[in-house]
Amino acid sequence: MLASSKFELEELSKKLEIILINDKASWLKTHFSLVYRTIFINNNFKDLENFCNDIVVKYPSLIFDAEDFTSLQEAALISLLKRDDLQVEEAKIWEYVIKWGIAQNPTLPANLDEWNKDNFLTLKTTLQHCLPYIRYFHISGDDILKKVEPYKKILDKQLWKDLMHHFLSPNQPKKCVVLPARTVLIPELPARSKEPFSTIISDDHAAEISSWIDRKNTTYPSTNYPYEFQLILRGSKDGFAPRTFWNMCHGHAGTVVIIKVKGTDEILGGYNPLMWDNNTSGVCRETKDSFIFSLKNGNIQNSILSRVKEPKKALLYYHNVYQNSYGPNFGSGHLYMNSNQSNFTIDNKSASFDYNRYEKTIRTNGEFSIIDYEVFKVNKRT
Repeated sequence: MLASSKFELEELSKKLEIILINDKASWLKTHFSLVYRTIFINNNFKDLENFCNDIVVKYPSLIFDAEDFTSLQEAALISLLKRDDLQVEEAKIWEYVIKWGIAQNPTLPANLDEWNKDNFLTLKTTLQHCLPYIRYFHISGDDILKKVEPYKKILDKQLWKDLMHHFLSPNQPKKCVVLPARTVLIPELPARSKEPFSTIISDDHAAEISSWIDRKNTTYPSTNYPYEFQLILRGSKDGFAPRTFWNMCHGHAGTVVIIKVKGTDEILGGYNPLMWDNNTSGVCRETKDSFIFSLKNGNIQNSILSRVKEPKKALLYYHNVYQNSYGPNFGSGHLYMNSNQSNFTIDNKSASFDYNRYEKTIRTNGEFSIIDYEVFKVNKRT
């Protein structure tokens, strides 16, 4: 699509844009941050820009909490700040804008107490096109004092004066422009069931995993696969402590563990048809139906499926003593999650090695850390 736009093949570019919006929504969600940044490099994709903006206002964390948020183009940030329906508290918007502005100037002191007049001027200049779109008069008094006042030197003096008067005498006329409060959307914001079922995998991935569960030679369509992926645990929501995995997954059978590896495009995981049990003396569990995998994503062009080869050692369930350090373990080392600091995202202790208990390796390097992980119960649709 970018290539067709580059060579000014307008009709082709438009058709590709429509296909991406209508038929590849799940792919867009998986690669949302990349797509969102790209459309602002090229101004020809207005329909796609509007489509993405409509998603962001409802699910702002897709952009604002993304690892690469601070690399967002100024035009993209301003486009969001202009939206009356952006579903973020105004004080949080202020914090995101400050975070973005500081990131554009890496030489600014880390400690705000060390800032001088030139430092504030630098930040003010960087944010000069963003600051007018913040709804200052709809930030609470507490947040003005705690979050805005430390940076008041980047604000127009009349604006700060009007803000102070506003909290002392709200009905007093103001000289600066007062923007209206943002609109709070009433759930047409979907119920939880309509939200993306995963923050890591797409429907395409779920269809592929479903095909593996059923031992199909061809992949189910992404719009019609026979399983529902019911979220049991998400690290970014429920915590990354190993003990959390054992407590929340205990008693669930037929589950898929999904792991997003830090620093790569890798999405790893495993399927366990058996029931997780946090009350064992440390045993291997036998099954011929488990498998581990690496999913195609980004630079990874092909998925890898590795079925269990030694069923008696398909899964290792840890003794209670070790559940503070270890999470799921497929094949006693083929794929496992581990942390000595009770947080899977901190140390590089999770790993995938080849112990010949599954058919093949799913990654070339051994140990890794994670960005996030999810566990789903896989239910047959009725």
